[in-house]
Amino acid sequence: MDVTRRKFLTSISMLAAYTAFPLSSFDFDNTKKLRIVLVGTGVRGISFWGKRLVQEYSDILEFVGLCDINPGRLEYAKKFIGVNCPTFANFDDMLKKTKPDLIIVTTKDSTHHHFIIKGLESGYDVLTEKPLTTDENKCQEILNAERKSGKNLIVGFNYRWSPYSTKIKELLANNTIGKITSVDFHWYLNTYHGASYFRRWHGQKESGGSLWVHKATHHFDLLNWWLNSDPVEVFALGDLEHYGGKNPFRGKNCRSCDHKTTCNYYFDITKDQHLMDLYVANEKHDGYIRDNCLFRNEIDIYDKMSAQIKYANNATVNYSLTTYSPFEGWRLAFNGTEGRIEASLDIPYDKKTKVDQAEMHAKEMEQSALEEADHETIIVHKLWKDFEKVTIPTEKGGHGGGDQRLHDKIFRTAGTADPFERSAGSRDGAMSVLIGIAARNSIESGNPIKIADLTDLTPMPNRDK
Repeated sequence: MDVTRRKFLTSISMLAAYTAFPLSSFDFDNTKKLRIVLVGTGVRGISFWGKRLVQEYSDILEFVGLCDINPGRLEYAKKFIGVNCPTFANFDDMLKKTKPDLIIVTTKDSTHHHFIIKGLESGYDVLTEKPLTTDENKCQEILNAERKSGKNLIVGFNYRWSPYSTKIKELLANNTIGKITSVDFHWYLNTYHGASYFRRWHGQKESGGSLWVHKATHHFDLLNWWLNSDPVEVFALGDLEHYGGKNPFRGKNCRSCDHKTTCNYYFDITKDQHLMDLYVANEKHDGYIRDNCLFRNEIDIYDKMSAQIKYANNATVNYSLTTYSPFEGWRLAFNGTEGRIEASLDIPYDKKTKVDQAEMHAKEMEQSALEEADHETIIVHKLWKDFEKVTIPTEKGGHGGGDQRLHDKIFRTAGTADPFERSAGSRDGAMSVLIGIAARNSIESGNPIKIADLTDLTPMPNRDK
């Protein structure tokens, strides 16, 4: 084995508390490619962690196995990604036969822990899509497995890597508005993107842990990273009142529904050949319906959510997630001892956009540009002074340019120092998902939930110490 590849296999175990991989972990050359296996061949798995890796990094990595319980999706995934590797229905069998360097987990959220733990215990490093997992018990099991195995876990947080998010981090790290005392963070999912979660397996807590976990873990990770601190307590409210069983009508799925002409949420999956080939053509294998009714009775997640989060550094956060907004975007404000920072993205009346709301999520997921290059603005307002505008060049493809930067850091430029510490490991994954778990538990119990009561992790006021 060449020295460079050996460095990858050994130095990744030297992780710091918050860093997913040391700077020297992914130094590749062209003599020995990184052997990768992927488990879970849904849209995100075969596109972002599949086809894009093949297109951009084939000189330094190769897929040696794909795994899924659905044989039809497996075959489609193999063609779509553009590989000729073996496919497996059994995860253990794949590991034994391929002996990979890295396992990528993109299965249903509630099963992440199964493959992460098996991978670590089998002696392999693992990269998982967010969220890390869906409840506190699985989270603790993952932490235990990583410690015991001596191997390590990378969590694929991409929002950290967008230039806009990074600029916010830079302003805060430079104490531009002094000590942060409170934060307002409000995220709006439109009636296309928001509805899509209730159409899929995400609509049931047992599969996705609710949107507190599946979606909001993105936002909580940003908060933890921006504030450079850990959460200590969460109190939340939430309800299901727009989607689900309260609607007066429902159908088996959109394709066969009697209400196609009257339902504002009718989704014609037959117009999307990719989804037809990946999901509809393979329903016969596992029964998974991609265009489920938004109003089916088994939906049990929340469609409106708000939480108060207290941090170990004494900052407080007011957070909300709306799933049926007329537009897609978010607003954010940091209040500090010396001023205020305001940021927002994609609010249509703040900035003219040429993209229809129905297109936004599709274009984001396929990592194509939403509009011509321009700029976004962050407002910095010091006490007793006039405000100033900080401008950042616009990048709309793939989570604001974050997707490409995350991949490049892992597979191209790991040896380059990152002053913003954007790489995410198991503790980052745990702390982000524990906020969502605590919020869900708070709604169910009616009480505030302490983060320290969920796992053996001790919240830290300052992540750098």
